[in-house]
Amino acid sequence: MSGSTVSVLVPVPLDGPFDYRLADGVPPAAGTFVVVPFGGRELVGVVWDERPARSVAEHRLKPLGVVLDAPPMPPAVRALLSEVASGTLAPRGAVLKLALSAPAALEPWPVKLAYQRSEVPPPERLHRSRAAVLAVLLDGRSLPAPALAKAAGVGAGVVQAMARDGLLLAVPILDRPSWRRPDPDRGGVELTPRQRAAADKLCRLVADATGVALLDGVPGAGKTEVYFEAVAAALRAGRRVLVLLPEIALSAQWLARFERRFGTPPALWHSALTSAQRRRTWRLIAEGAVDVVVGARSALFLPLRELGLIVVDEEHDASFKQEETVHYHARDMALARARLEGCAVVLASATPSLESAVAAGIVRGGPSPLPGWHHVALPGRHGGARMPDVHLVDLRRERPPRGGFLSPPLREALARNLADGAQSLLFLNRRGYAPLTLCRACGHRLACPNCSAWMVAHRLRGRLQCHHCGYAMPVPEHCPSCGAVGLLTASGPGVERLAEELGELLPRARLAVMTSDTASDTKAASALVQAMESRAIDILLGTQIIAKGHHFPDLTLVGVVDADLGLGGGDLRAAERTFQLLYQVAGRAGREDRPGRVLIQTHLPEHPVMQALAVGDKDRFLAVELDERRVGEMPPFGRLAALIVAGGDAERVKAEARRLARAAPDTAEAIVLGPAPAPLALLRGRYRERLLVKATTSLDLPAWLRTWLGPIRMPGSVQLQVDVDPISFL
Repeated sequence: MSGSTVSVLVPVPLDGPFDYRLADGVPPAAGTFVVVPFGGRELVGVVWDERPARSVAEHRLKPLGVVLDAPPMPPAVRALLSEVASGTLAPRGAVLKLALSAPAALEPWPVKLAYQRSEVPPPERLHRSRAAVLAVLLDGRSLPAPALAKAAGVGAGVVQAMARDGLLLAVPILDRPSWRRPDPDRGGVELTPRQRAAADKLCRLVADATGVALLDGVPGAGKTEVYFEAVAAALRAGRRVLVLLPEIALSAQWLARFERRFGTPPALWHSALTSAQRRRTWRLIAEGAVDVVVGARSALFLPLRELGLIVVDEEHDASFKQEETVHYHARDMALARARLEGCAVVLASATPSLESAVAAGIVRGGPSPLPGWHHVALPGRHGGARMPDVHLVDLRRERPPRGGFLSPPLREALARNLADGAQSLLFLNRRGYAPLTLCRACGHRLACPNCSAWMVAHRLRGRLQCHHCGYAMPVPEHCPSCGAVGLLTASGPGVERLAEELGELLPRARLAVMTSDTASDTKAASALVQAMESRAIDILLGTQIIAKGHHFPDLTLVGVVDADLGLGGGDLRAAERTFQLLYQVAGRAGREDRPGRVLIQTHLPEHPVMQALAVGDKDRFLAVELDERRVGEMPPFGRLAALIVAGGDAERVKAEARRLARAAPDTAEAIVLGPAPAPLALLRGRYRERLLVKATTSLDLPAWLRTWLGPIRMPGSVQLQVDVDPISFL
């Protein structure tokens, strides 16, 4: 800002701020929310800290609009937006849009009428109902009519009559909800000596207001209760806390634990909130009324001030990576925000990502830890429970019966567990009934018309659905290729099909299915969790949302139906992700007094992932995986960037991808592979070509990409998408 101009960043996919003319008055401070004209419409923007790259004559500037009565965006959040934009090559305006996810919260609280005692003295003989109302309003207190009537135990008509008689005075007040503060000194569970030592290490980092702790513990070690002590330490110091969880389905038990420990629930932030809930929560956070927020990755951009701790639970989880628009990783950006805020970070996981494990120096044969990183280990389960016994079921020898997918050992174990009165869990990372529907006459496979993907059968819905674009259709009566009637058949298992098989095998068992279809919001997820806890379910079937975070005391058997499912496809992280997922799901068994057992069905029992799971040797797996990455100079020994060129015309997309590859700067520190059709060559009706950049760690990869891509202008029909440090390779 200078003189009578104000620089404003607006939430559009452009990188820099724009100048606006200030008619009169004092220029608003950086971070102030304002309304500005932009391209024939009015947008909410933020007064920015820097000037536009190009100046415009003042007489050509549009006037600044309304200055909104809302707390300004904190400096650390503004700095984080710039860091996210710099690291992902996204325009700062596109990142700002992530932080303006509740625009209604920028409006002030509405005003409503409340009642207080007037100066009119009450009569000597006062009806007891009126006396009760006046007793509630001592010391100048004022309450809305419904709250006043409830507090006094009278009807609303009594309040209205007293107002008419002049005994009560109507006054306007802000309709602002209250928020109960968590109590850090409320008693928690009694920690073991090992847990107390770990908690003390975390509390020291909170007190030092710096450092990253990798809280590494086996499933059931009590990691949550341990980092709750760090949360309490931050609250005692008058600081606020942000906790990131990867899945909404994980929040049910976590919230119950938090409320037991601190006496009140935290503020929630995720995509399933209603617009009214988002407005209320965002505004209270901005006003400093909320001390602890737990949310999904988007909670990183909330206007929390005076942060004392950021916790990233299940830090290895791939869902922390935003895969659309702005391709940021919430774990990495949490580290950035903590640095900007001057606070500690706790990364918690039973299966740390290889990047975090290397940074904390815990991989055998790996490099030393990075400065400021600390390894806090919890190698044993809480309360004396031991890790479950893991058995590999070789499907080449123990074949399921014809038409079935459960091997004889797993069938026998499920029946025995049911007879013993214990609970079981079956894991298959496939939603729906079957992943493929084909014609037995001609072999035609029903594919999505918009994507390079098969249509997944959902028998409970009676539909076929694409899990990439959402396209759905009823199951056709005849084959669309050859016209044969009644010969379309579902091929392969999904969790619905497993439920059908189990219903025939164990008809007396009470079954439930937990997937993103059946646990799509907090309420549905909580209902399933409560049903398991109350023993209303004997066997729970599910996908990856049941693999982590849940604690079911009577769950003693876990069966993995297809352990090989994630190992194919040439994905760099396929082995790591498969190990993490299966290790986590195995950890659901035997978390209390009763011992647990895990049966893993696989066609590849000799695979390093399966061997590491069989003996529970996480460290050995990490060491083997690190050696393979070192040989290939893959992350963390190198960096990757995926460039996707997409459009509706396949030939035009190929031509633009080749043009892009030819323009790449020549350097010994990076190699450009491709272009080639992306693994999903057609997605949502758009053809896709991929280029993969493989770079050394010494190269500033985002800066090099900006040098390359800055001069490139794609035609309007073709889109370029850049993903630095990709997690998915679709």
